[in-house]
Amino acid sequence: MKKFFPYALIGFLFLLPTEKTKAQAAAEKLPEWALGPFLRPAGVNPIISPNTSTTFLDPLSGKYVDWESNDTFNPAATVKGKEIVVLYRAEDKSGVGIGHRTSRLGYAYSTDGLTFKRKAEPVFYPGNDSQKELENPGGCEDPRIAVTSDGTYVMFYTQWNKKVARLGVATSKDLIKWTKHGPAFAKAYNGKFYNMFTKSASIVTQLVNGKQVIAKVNGKYLMYWGEKFLNAATSDDLVNWAPALDAEGKIKELIKPRKNHFDSDLTEAGPPALLTDKGILVLYNGKNASGDNADKNYTANTYAAGQVLFDAKDPEKVIGRLDKPFFVPTESFEKSGQYPAGTVFVEGLIFHQQKWFLYYGCADSRVAVAVYQPAKR
Repeated sequence: MKKFFPYALIGFLFLLPTEKTKAQAAAEKLPEWALGPFLRPAGVNPIISPNTSTTFLDPLSGKYVDWESNDTFNPAATVKGKEIVVLYRAEDKSGVGIGHRTSRLGYAYSTDGLTFKRKAEPVFYPGNDSQKELENPGGCEDPRIAVTSDGTYVMFYTQWNKKVARLGVATSKDLIKWTKHGPAFAKAYNGKFYNMFTKSASIVTQLVNGKQVIAKVNGKYLMYWGEKFLNAATSDDLVNWAPALDAEGKIKELIKPRKNHFDSDLTEAGPPALLTDKGILVLYNGKNASGDNADKNYTANTYAAGQVLFDAKDPEKVIGRLDKPFFVPTESFEKSGQYPAGTVFVEGLIFHQQKWFLYYGCADSRVAVAVYQPAKR
């Protein structure tokens, strides 16, 4: 008697999961030195959205403001005890568009890195302090945070007085009470770059016994910073920084936009960099140009995320760079809001429970998370 193989069973076999998961397939496209793939957890994002019910007594105006009513985006992240803490940029409704409102930093916390509770008031904002002239009325924007081995949190953020953007430094022991130290480059080269437009700092960290802490490279603290290009800067005290200069005494551009690539318009430093056995890994935000210089595979003006590897012995030397972004806007909340061209703006990267959590801003309007599990790569 002939044995018939049911056609229904054939169809069923074709529907069986293959050995290679979506994550594994994505990982195969990344070089060994890169981090990822980062996947969006189902049913979680966005993790932080605007809240119209919280108010805050602004110390400068003396009035209550709905400080996070318009947009919540561009987050820093770090670990505090058993919790992940995200400090996110929040804007009120005081202005008419991007760059015209006041930004303050809100505090959100989580044990699993996916579901967050929030404090009702901001923990960092323009006030009657030494930085008032540099932070009012635009506020405090786009933080990045890392922690030293002794538990001191170091935050880099943009001071915006609506005249000149400056890269500011602040420190804290609890992420709530902060000491503002002023512009990172205020004292460098006799104040040569004090009035230069500066922002976006990615300080170098490393994993020590499973904890991500600030590291030294060649005996100094090191960060990569910049928006139109990436530059390096070094420090002995984490507060006063000196940018790397070229032979003419100008800011040295280590990487910059590439024609017809996803980062054809700008290359902006992302979350804290990572010292690995392959080199120094920097995640950065690339903006696609419009017109002839754009990468036609992506929407004009889209922000997507790239990775670049620097030599640990020569931190200004590039030894690897992705030609395609490892993370791009795909979800509706990443392509609608203040910036509808599409934005995944990476600023927070932390190692927690054997996983990497990447926190990012969505279209200048929301906060979301993506996760990479090295064990599954």
